[in-house]
Amino acid sequence: MLNAHLLKLPEAAHQHRHDYHQLVIGVRGQAELSVEGRDARLDTWSACLLPTEVRHDYRGDRQNHVLVINLDPYIPALNAPEHRDYEQLAPLFERPRTVNLDNKLQGLVQFCASEFDRMPDNEGLRRHLSTGILHCLANRVSSQSERPVRNRASLSPDTIRRYVMENLHRKVTVEDMANVACLSVSRFHEIFRSLTGVSPYQYLIQIRLEQAVQLLTSTSLSVSEVGYRTGFSSQSALTNALRKHRGIIPSQLRSEGGSGEI
Repeated sequence: MLNAHLLKLPEAAHQHRHDYHQLVIGVRGQAELSVEGRDARLDTWSACLLPTEVRHDYRGDRQNHVLVINLDPYIPALNAPEHRDYEQLAPLFERPRTVNLDNKLQGLVQFCASEFDRMPDNEGLRRHLSTGILHCLANRVSSQSERPVRNRASLSPDTIRRYVMENLHRKVTVEDMANVACLSVSRFHEIFRSLTGVSPYQYLIQIRLEQAVQLLTSTSLSVSEVGYRTGFSSQSALTNALRKHRGIIPSQLRSEGGSGEI
């Protein structure tokens, strides 16, 4: 059994458990959750994985909406052909946890949520799209768990760039980047600068500004939304960074590059 739906979490928490696995992904607003006594926050960049029989409760704000996917591990039966898919998804539910979504997966979730809302009676659509989300999430969780410990002497700027791009909407720090490279902050700073010619902080700002310029010139997203998606704390922080490092402001980019739809 696999089914999915959009719903709004109540403002009053209600503790419960169920005999199927459940994935809850933030679509709009925020929610607080407690899983076996551990508290966490659910927003549009996070998801909560709940194995069967785990006691939990949620409490949402007035604007919250979540996408809920339920997966019964006992149907189909183990010897049924359909169970092969479940074998790939089972590692997701080895334990309760919250996971962060990267930009691509968050975009997929938002697209699926809009399709759910547009065609609420199309059960086949909901089943296929939610299966896609589960497989994409399982692939990411598997990749993270299988990621080998890196040799301290072989720092890869490409690996650091990929990590930054996947977490661009968050407040990535130099310490985070050093942890990816399995180095101390001071050693990471020294090696990274020798390889790239710039400091890790300068590199981080460059990537954020590159992506911000691309979004400002090719989409109709608001400046504040562009700032949020590229890791700046506010619209003014993005504007100040562009002025300082590029000698330009968002309105000039919009007038030069125009705007399009995403």
